Amino acid sequence: MVDKKEVSTRLSTIELFKESLKFSAGHFTVFSSTDRENIHGHDYRVHAFLTTRIEDEGLSFDYRFYEKKLAPLCRSLDKAVLIAGACNYLDVREEGDYCCVQFNTEKIMLLKRDVIVLPIYNVTVEELSNWFLQQLLLDKEQLDHHRIQKIKIRVIAGLGRSGSAAWKR
Repeated sequence: MVDKKEVSTRLSTIELFKESLKFSAGHFTVFSSTDRENIHGHDYRVHAFLTTRIEDEGLSFDYRFYEKKLAPLCRSLDKAVLIAGACNYLDVREEGDYCCVQFNTEKIMLLKRDVIVLPIYNVTVEELSNWFLQQLLLDKEQLDHHRIQKIKIRVIAGLGRSGSAAWKR
């Protein structure tokens, strides 16, 4: 006989790392008020780890819900140059059809249609993972409904390089 109380208190971590959870984007990392990388790009992958209770049916929740949340976010960043809108060392403004990024003595001009300005301090895997996490945390009602106890988002920028951000109830 199965002890129903024991079954209803089990936790599991669901890991999502599907083909749809990826994007390619250009960026540069700012190291100081005078030092930055050249603009370059990465093929990023997003992995989500969601910890929740296993219900009596042996199911935590319908995983597709979070895939459907993350995949459009990835698509929205795909094939763009990402700019850190909250960076203390960048002044970002529009000039006609262009996005003008002032860094130290450099004026970087990019077509507006190619740029996404994110509300982050730097375009790094640690900041991107936190941005994805914050997007999931916007829907508190669904987190409660799915009994999510913990979320960890990892953003991978190639072999051997990743950053993650976590939230716990």
